[in-house]
Amino acid sequence: MSAEPLEIHLEEQDLGRSLREDVRAGLTATPKWLPPKWFYDARGSALFEEITRLPEYYPTRAERAVLAAHADDIAELTGAKTLIELGSGSSEKTRLLLDAFTRHGDLGTFVPLDVSVSALRQSTEQIAAAYPGLRVRGIVGDFTRHLDRLPTGGRRLVLFLGGTIGNLLPAERAEFLTAMRAALECGDWLLIGTDLVKDPSVIVPAYDDAAGVTAEFNRNVLRVINRELGADFDPAAFRHVAVWDPEHEWIEMRLRAEHPARVHVLDLEVGFAAGEELRTEVSAKFRPEGIARELAAAGFVRQEFWTDPDGLFGVSLARAD
Repeated sequence: MSAEPLEIHLEEQDLGRSLREDVRAGLTATPKWLPPKWFYDARGSALFEEITRLPEYYPTRAERAVLAAHADDIAELTGAKTLIELGSGSSEKTRLLLDAFTRHGDLGTFVPLDVSVSALRQSTEQIAAAYPGLRVRGIVGDFTRHLDRLPTGGRRLVLFLGGTIGNLLPAERAEFLTAMRAALECGDWLLIGTDLVKDPSVIVPAYDDAAGVTAEFNRNVLRVINRELGADFDPAAFRHVAVWDPEHEWIEMRLRAEHPARVHVLDLEVGFAAGEELRTEVSAKFRPEGIARELAAAGFVRQEFWTDPDGLFGVSLARAD
């Protein structure tokens, strides 16, 4: 069975408008910032895939270990008929769950949601070929804006993996989880992956690897802005920085200007002082009790919480109450 035609709620012009709005807001703010979603053009996505294989980058391996150990539990506990994945990318880890549902349940539909048309088209065709009895229905959309477009009916399980929720600031997380709950019916399920608080000596190298792959990934946001908006950033003039914030229990990725610079983008001339930093990502780390509180505040009841054997990464299974 081939994948169904993509359902598109996000056009190229929407992405362009969103990029312009983010760049204008972030580069005129004090301190300056850009959202991490603009890392992920084709080059950025390839660099991130490379990051997930680096020895320092534990989250992908740790989450995979949790899913490998508990996929059958998840299939049996939820009995889901529809599996929805937010920010699906290649859906590689999701195959562990699809295999488990194939063994234990009667899953009928897989619905990956992602902003990239090309990545989604490729992954849906691959999943449809690998699971011929499964209906595969890709949705091109933004998980912060299009939760109301998710398919209804049947018992649903929504996957939000990779620790991506940590890229949202606390108020944004609360807004997202509340919108997620509003999109679900009582008895539907949410499976969410969260990186856990641990010694910064483990966390920081995951965002500042010895090979410099993360540095290239970080600077890629400047290349995206140059290409899409005709800006004149010199990516080589910005140094990658990863900083642990113990108060907020998150890591920040920043780009630090090596010398004074003036950048032209849109109708702006943006000045950078030597040593000035541009924040490109926040990645929050969580404590188990904190995750449960945030889920409960949005109307979910956490039923299970699993970690990998080293306790690096947590996966919560919660039911819409």
